[in-house]
Amino acid sequence: MGRKPRIDKDELRRLTAEGWSNARIAEYFGVTESGVLQAKRAAGLSKPMTDHSRALPWKLKREHSQSGPATNLRNLSAVAQGRTIPKEKLNTALRWADRLVSNDLDITYDPEHGFREVPAGGDSHIARVLAEARAALEAAQQNASDTAAQQASGTASPGDGA
Repeated sequence: MGRKPRIDKDELRRLTAEGWSNARIAEYFGVTESGVLQAKRAAGLSKPMTDHSRALPWKLKREHSQSGPATNLRNLSAVAQGRTIPKEKLNTALRWADRLVSNDLDITYDPEHGFREVPAGGDSHIARVLAEARAALEAAQQNASDTAAQQASGTASPGDGA
């Protein structure tokens, strides 16, 4: 039985930083893509999984998991957790949620019928998910503005040795 190929962590970091795909890295090291993913996790090079349980607290049936509401809730959840999603998907999710909230509607789910729009109660699920996404977007925009202002003024940020 042959020895298991090893993935050099420093080389893995370098190749990942250069933008190599997992398939290309796997071929380079003579391992599977799964092996590359495991090595990336062990080296701290993979992003943590996004947890959508706050936005999608229901156990979805397979046929409902890719529906419009499920997709929009996942996209809003991703943004609330600091992920970047394509602008078109973000705008679609924001328009959908804004429409519900502005019409005092909420979303509910039952496995038999899927998602349904219902009158919003005191604790609107969709309003909370939308508020979390908007707060994250505003924080990201503020950070980008602060960084741009510092660069424009030549102000050093703490810890850069100035």
